[in-house]
Amino acid sequence: MIAFTESNLDRSKWLPVTVKDAERRGWRELDVILITGDAYVDHPAFGAAVIGRIIESAGLRIALVPQPNWQDDLRDFKKFGKPRLFFGVTSGNMDSMINHYTANKRRRSNDAYTPGGAVNFRPDYALTVYCRILKELYPDTPLLIGGIEASLRRVTHYDYWSDKLKPTILEETKADLLVYDMGEKPLQEILRLLDKGVPFSSLKNIPQTAFLCDEAPNIKKWQDFELAPHSKCIKDKRAFAANFKYIERESNNRHAKRLLQRVAGKTLAINPPYAPMSEKEIDHAFDLPYTRLPHPKYHKKNPIPAYEMIRHSINMHRGCFGGCSFCTISAHQGRDIASRSEKSIMNEVEQITQMPDFKGYISDLGGPSANMYKMRGKDQSLCDKCVRPSCIYPSICSNMDTAHENLLKIYRKVDSHPQIKKAFVSSGIRYDLFLSDETLPGNAEYLEQVVKRHTSGRLKVAPEHTSDTVLKIMRKPSFDLFEKLQKKFEKINKKLGLNQQLIPYFISSHPGSEIKDMAELAVISKKLGLRLEQVQDFTPTPMTVATVIYYSGYHPYTLKKIYTARTKQEKLNQRIYFFWYKKDNRRKIKSLLERIGRPDLAKKLLS
Repeated sequence: MIAFTESNLDRSKWLPVTVKDAERRGWRELDVILITGDAYVDHPAFGAAVIGRIIESAGLRIALVPQPNWQDDLRDFKKFGKPRLFFGVTSGNMDSMINHYTANKRRRSNDAYTPGGAVNFRPDYALTVYCRILKELYPDTPLLIGGIEASLRRVTHYDYWSDKLKPTILEETKADLLVYDMGEKPLQEILRLLDKGVPFSSLKNIPQTAFLCDEAPNIKKWQDFELAPHSKCIKDKRAFAANFKYIERESNNRHAKRLLQRVAGKTLAINPPYAPMSEKEIDHAFDLPYTRLPHPKYHKKNPIPAYEMIRHSINMHRGCFGGCSFCTISAHQGRDIASRSEKSIMNEVEQITQMPDFKGYISDLGGPSANMYKMRGKDQSLCDKCVRPSCIYPSICSNMDTAHENLLKIYRKVDSHPQIKKAFVSSGIRYDLFLSDETLPGNAEYLEQVVKRHTSGRLKVAPEHTSDTVLKIMRKPSFDLFEKLQKKFEKINKKLGLNQQLIPYFISSHPGSEIKDMAELAVISKKLGLRLEQVQDFTPTPMTVATVIYYSGYHPYTLKKIYTARTKQEKLNQRIYFFWYKKDNRRKIKSLLERIGRPDLAKKLLS
């Protein structure tokens, strides 16, 4: 069960989740009601808590409805009545379909965002289901949608689970406004304008929002770019692929164009994004008065797995400039890094040390990529003009400062805290950032510091593949760099008298990967003495280059055709190479390699 003390069972410390909670505050009417598919954990790692606290900090009356029942008489959707301003809706920290299904489309047996990991507490396509219910119950109340499911489905996208090309989620949900990417800045502007008396229906010029309209309003400060309409994308996969280059480019452009797309007789308008959050802005979001605990309504229930993972962790920054083809981090959090101040981070360290269950260990001192803290362009004016989707592929940009000294300073500051026994770095690290130029401040000593003080026996890294052809499509560095890392890692372990493991992550069935590529991966990993454990099949998720290739067969930047394993058998034929050492796989591997004329690889692998 979740550990609570008598002092932290005071429900007034959390945002209201019941009518009684609101009445205790003297509230008879709410300004905003926020629906979320996750259990309510009042912690900055949970999006609904952040958004709720932002709304509260604006002086508004806000209540949360976590994991409403959509299958009964809909009392959860009705209990607070109609909000004065709008309903906010999110499916939670994950896309509900990724939350529910594996890469093989098998139903998962647990939900990390529900007490005890219980399933069936949110529907498939949760955002759409919640919005349709609200539109039926309260047709005249504005609906504002956000979170990762809204953000990455804001334009025509491929949905792997239905195997269909779907329109903007605004069309399916009938929501009035969509906030994409990280929502604090657009939300604060929405609240400011509503407070001034601007009607919700007039909120058409706020950056980082999207909406459907009959005709897009003329906004002089933005140039427009028209994407191929949804109807054409359905008929022409090449047109769908061609769209994505502009979607990705304008999502991370400091002087982005407004994107327009015709869909179902209307126009989708996607306004350009805000500039990345400043240190002051991101500090504000993390420094709000979170309890850092699940709501007391769960105090007699089993632990919430996602909370158990992060309860003693610290997120130091947002964003990722890696731009990996299969990853949604830069698509949702942005390419630019927004870093917290040392003061904000150390304040959170202090809060964690005061938690009743704290035993002296910070579980993660990291971020989306653990070692991008405070990294930015040396000359911002050059970054403002740049349209590269990745700052480090095909090579690290000469304008990017990848020095690790700021990161090491934080590590050592946390390490010196009297209540901290050890602060681990559990987020994956980008080894190309410190190995590519070890002359930069902090880079040469970074790996040794991590191995010596911040690793719990295993260091996770993600080379993802060994084939240069596949790595090029992935936007990942050559595997040679991993081999350099492995040698350095082993040397440091020997020097320190440690016996730690380097755990590489690999992906099978990624677009561009063929049987021979997987066989070569297995041969190389065997040669390096790696028994692969951390492996995964490629899962097509909305708003990634790899997913566009998977569905269309075309690379969106070159419009050249690329092979992708699509059938269940094709995927299994790639995955078995991770486990070449298993007796049951050996005959199958030999047969596959003989079929493609590569018995030489079978000999190397199976001898």
